Amino acid sequence: MVMTTDPFVGTWTLNIAKSNFDPNHHPTAGTMAFELNEEGHYLMRAEGLNAKGEKVAERPARFIPDGQLYPIPDFPGLFATSTQPDPHTLIGEARREDGSIVGGGTMVVSADRRSLTATNFGYDSQLRQFKQQTVWDRESE
Repeated sequence: MVMTTDPFVGTWTLNIAKSNFDPNHHPTAGTMAFELNEEGHYLMRAEGLNAKGEKVAERPARFIPDGQLYPIPDFPGLFATSTQPDPHTLIGEARREDGSIVGGGTMVVSADRRSLTATNFGYDSQLRQFKQQTVWDRESE
């Protein structure tokens, strides 16, 4: 990991009270961590507890904010693309080969760098469509 003043880099804790969850997605806890490598690529890891109190972990996500399409490992025919219109905003999408969007999200770090708001949409592992907005509080940089 590169030492940086990048607003995304660090560890974030899910703020349940400020988040608006999809009816099928009600975590009881969550942690998200961003790293940035020398090439300017982000690696995001997230884990938490679902509504039943069971541990869950998202697949690590890589964001290369250059607008290009990159194959998503272990998902043939799906590609990830991301852009960073400003230092506090990161937009990511998953697309099929035909260009149709499967899911995506926008993450915005507040000006004071203390919170991150993520708006996500797509399909979960059970192919249920979802849309939600989560708020995360900075734990560390």
